[in-house]
Amino acid sequence: MKFKLEAKDKLSNARAGEIITDHGIVKTPIFMPVGTAGTVKAVHQHELENDIKAQIILGNTYHLYLRPGLDTLEKAGGLHKFNGWNKPLLTDSGGYQVYSLSGVRKIKEEGVTFRSHIDGSKHLFTPENVMDTQRIIGADIIMAFDECTPYPCEYNYARRSIDMTHRWLKRCCDRFDNTESKYGYSQTLFPIVQGSVYKDLRKKSAEVIASFERDGNAIGGLSVGEPAEEMYEMTEIVCSILPVEKPRYLMGVGTPINILENIALGIDMFDCVMPTRNARNGMLFTRNGIINIRNERWKNDFSPIDEESELYADLNYSKAYLRHLMASKEILGAQIATLHNLHFYIWLVGEAREKIISGEFYEWKNKMVIQLAQRL
Repeated sequence: MKFKLEAKDKLSNARAGEIITDHGIVKTPIFMPVGTAGTVKAVHQHELENDIKAQIILGNTYHLYLRPGLDTLEKAGGLHKFNGWNKPLLTDSGGYQVYSLSGVRKIKEEGVTFRSHIDGSKHLFTPENVMDTQRIIGADIIMAFDECTPYPCEYNYARRSIDMTHRWLKRCCDRFDNTESKYGYSQTLFPIVQGSVYKDLRKKSAEVIASFERDGNAIGGLSVGEPAEEMYEMTEIVCSILPVEKPRYLMGVGTPINILENIALGIDMFDCVMPTRNARNGMLFTRNGIINIRNERWKNDFSPIDEESELYADLNYSKAYLRHLMASKEILGAQIATLHNLHFYIWLVGEAREKIISGEFYEWKNKMVIQLAQRL
């Protein structure tokens, strides 16, 4: 993997670049739709590529390991061939899912034992076998195994946690560097900065992660309940330390406003389930604000869902029709809403990229965060 910086905003730390992988080029800043179990919920792969214009999607190690399982994925030739997505893929290490299973997992120096949410069976994730698992899944970018601390989190717990995450990272790198990709294309490993919302711990973790000199770096453990201002403060500290010439990935973030503010701080890559999950519940993101399509006010509104979106150039779905579908619990309602939200997120980061290149990002961002916060 290679990363090429193309432009930087004059009034912020926002930047535009290109991540070059064996499965294609990803233009940054970028949002990655989440395909947890090998699928972005309610969306066909051809819609991801042609309608939404996604450049890279995310899969999850924990879920794919449990189902369909590594044997099936290996026989298929990896996730690209299994699900028919021929562009870049990134896999989360499963650390966040393990964090969310607090009642059925135990964290030790060796790794994490947990019980499957599917059948209750017992499993062990270690830094080594998580590297092996992601090699088999076959993503272009794979993540180090880490512990994602909760919020709030006691200082001493967060301190012990980052020290273990750093020890696990050394084991991840050793295993990764002593193994090969299984399917004839290159893979790259991103370490993850942790440290909860403690400035000194974030600074220490960022310095340790940068010292491993991998091709890209990630920031984890944010967007887990902390106030947005604390998220931005931690991001700013970490971005001031992580190398400028390598991509920075803020994991699990977030709202459209979160994304714009973190782009301004120097983040290049984002993922979040919010656009897909909220779509299935009737919340739509538009450039003029947020729509709850279930509200009575849209019952007889026959205007397009978003008049300005190019997604609807060939589609004629009205707010009233989508409201009807959602009220009737028709599957098509979830599909249309998901297409809309993902298209909006991809449009938003693409527009941010254009504004960075043209030198208009900072003023545009300040205007957009006001618009995006409105409830329509």
